[in-house]
Amino acid sequence: MEDGIGRLSALVADGNVAVLSGAGLSTESGIPDYRGPSGLARVQTPMTYQAFTREPDARRRYWARSHVGWRTIARAAPNPGHAAVAALEQAGLLSGVITQNVDGLHQAAGAKRVVELHGGLDRVICLDCGERSAREALDERLRAANPAFAAEVKTVNPDGDVAIDTALEEEFRVVPCGSCGDGLLKPDVVFFGETVPRERVQECFGLVESSRALLVLGSSLTVMSGRRFVLRAAKLGLPVAIVNRGVTRGDSYASLRLDAPLGDTLTALATQFQP
Repeated sequence: MEDGIGRLSALVADGNVAVLSGAGLSTESGIPDYRGPSGLARVQTPMTYQAFTREPDARRRYWARSHVGWRTIARAAPNPGHAAVAALEQAGLLSGVITQNVDGLHQAAGAKRVVELHGGLDRVICLDCGERSAREALDERLRAANPAFAAEVKTVNPDGDVAIDTALEEEFRVVPCGSCGDGLLKPDVVFFGETVPRERVQECFGLVESSRALLVLGSSLTVMSGRRFVLRAAKLGLPVAIVNRGVTRGDSYASLRLDAPLGDTLTALATQFQP
């Protein structure tokens, strides 16, 4: 562990390091990841964009679950890993953070330059008029439309989706866009099967390309959405360091690989640069 911290410290010491973070960084905040150390997908299947937009029943079930689950995300507090990343940025060592997470915990910990690759659960977008609004406002409207709704959370996904009693899902009432009147509302996050906006992807590529190294934190890199930035860094000959519990699909590109707890590891790393 100490040798690994030393090598990480040497990588970060010269600054201009881009960070790519995944769900594993937020597990210590009580938000589960999709795969865990084994690399195998967890049982619950995430909502897909196709099902959400094409199937009213699937959409109603999603909103019933997310209405409960997003509060778990909203209540989550940054953990020592998030705090360490913010401290490294404040020390002038990071060029920025690309996060695959939608929980807003990097910003809550004080990080400034954060690109939310997959969006954020604290916002809602209308797929008809394009209006973005705060999730808190929608929460109030959904509470008013479902005054008797009360569900016990059984499991939570990192996108705020949860498992609840199926009978409650069937009774849930969905509300339309409050701006245009009848538009289809969706969390301002990229669902499975949905494409990340091109300009956001280009911003992330630009961040990697202008950096001296890439540090991957808590991502299995299973999907191309995040792995492409590791591939780009490797193609450019940039050092890639990965800190994750379990194997990743980017391990063959890494010059440094640590299978270690994120909170302890990053706290120890940030401590090396405290005045």
